[in-house]
Formats: sequence, structure tokens, C-alpha cells
Amino acid sequence: MKIKLNEQPFETGAKTLFALRDEIKPEADVVILNGAVLSDDAPLKEGDEVSLITRGETPSADELEALMASRHTPGVHSKVKAATVGIAGLGGLGSAIAVALARVGVGKLIVADFDVVEPSNLNRQQYFVDQIGLLKTEALVSNLRKINPYVEVEAHAVKLTPDNLQLFDDVDVMIEAFDRADQKAMLLQAFTAQQPDVPFIGASGMAGFGAEETIGVKKMGRNIYVVGDLATGARPGYGLMAPRVGIVASMQANLALRLIVENH
Repeated sequence: MKIKLNEQPFETGAKTLFALRDEIKPEADVVILNGAVLSDDAPLKEGDEVSLITRGETPSADELEALMASRHTPGVHSKVKAATVGIAGLGGLGSAIAVALARVGVGKLIVADFDVVEPSNLNRQQYFVDQIGLLKTEALVSNLRKINPYVEVEAHAVKLTPDNLQLFDDVDVMIEAFDRADQKAMLLQAFTAQQPDVPFIGASGMAGFGAEETIGVKKMGRNIYVVGDLATGARPGYGLMAPRVGIVASMQANLALRLIVENH
């Protein structure tokens, strides 16, 4: 009988769900049949999809990669896994971008930020209360390890200037995720001058709680893209908040993913 076991094609002679569990992974304490968690045995039939899970167990690198490849299709996953993405700034944008790209299995992330996690960051950034005071690079690497321990993360606790952008020499896509306009301008000008053939994804206009449909992607040059509404900056009563910042971060991550798949 041909079924799917943990997202992979599998041939079995087992007649029931629990017989399959006992044969393949008797220690599994979560048994899923066609999307439903079952506590009672059930017959197996051709084409069923089964997942056998042991609570708290980390999948091996091969198992996690197989699961991702089955979700993305192997051709897409191989391109994503081979890619390196740079992220400058690990605040509301950068931390969320890194989480999204780790979840889809980007092979390597090169990230940079010199700040520490502050209490005011928690309204929109991908950190936790017990990480207050830690370097953002340290806290983010810890969080990414819990999401996908097999993504390579190269983290630099430095303030970026035109003189140290060689940190990103090997990236396939560069993402700007700063808060301050002067930092955004510096990175855009310096990076695109040094690496004009590498796609650059910036952000502008994401404050407050305005209409989400005003956020979009604008192509500003051959390899330059800006995500946001290009107008809405933070001001009293209209600060940076998780939902709208998250929309921009997800769009930046998705654009990076699209460029990786289309260009490689």
C-alpha cells in the first residue's frame, strides 16, 4: 500500500495506523492521519497521509529538509537553500524578515545590528521579555535556532558604514531594515555603488494603523525595490506598530524569495 509518511512517499504492509506507528516509530506520541490527530487506531488505505511525531523531538537536518521540499516542491527548495540573504537592521522589519526566511529554509542569513533589545521594542519586534538587554544579534540567533536550527546565520554586532559593507559581499539579495532615514540612505547609496548587480530591497512608509492596501512595492531602478507606502513616517499618535510593520517585513521577505526563485 502506498501512502505518505511525514510528507514522503512510503510503501507499507501495515493495515492500521497504530500498526504503522509500532513498526516505524513506536515512541511517537502524536499520530496524525490526513490532518487529524487520532488517539484511537484506524484502518489505513491507499493514499493516506500520516505523520508520526515525538513531542519535543527536533527533526534531523534531512527530515526537516524533506518536509520543506515537499511543501515548496524540490526545485524551489533547492534554489532557496542555496541562497544567501543579507539583512541590515534587526528591529521590527529585520527580525521579522529573518524569521520568515528561516522558516522557508533560506540557506544562509548574514545579519547586522549593534543595538540591544529594549522594552519599547517588544511592541513590534520578534524578541521576548526575557531577552531585554541582550544584543539583538544574540537574541535573534537564539530565536532562529528554535525555528530552524539548520539555517546558517552569520551575525555581526556592528554599526554599518560604507567601510564595512564587505560583510555582505556574498549575498544574493540585500535587505535594508533600518528605522532611521539617514541609515537607509547610507546603505542604499553605498551598497548599490559597491554591488550594483545584487538586488536591493528597502522600506519606506509603514507607521501607524492606516489602510494596508496602500502598502506596495515600487521598483526604483534596475535592481532597487522599496516596500511601503513611501509616505507615512512615525509621529505622535501614529507610531511604529506590529501589524503594519509586519506587513512590510513580510512583503520584503516575499520579494527576496521571489527574486531568488526567479533569478537562480
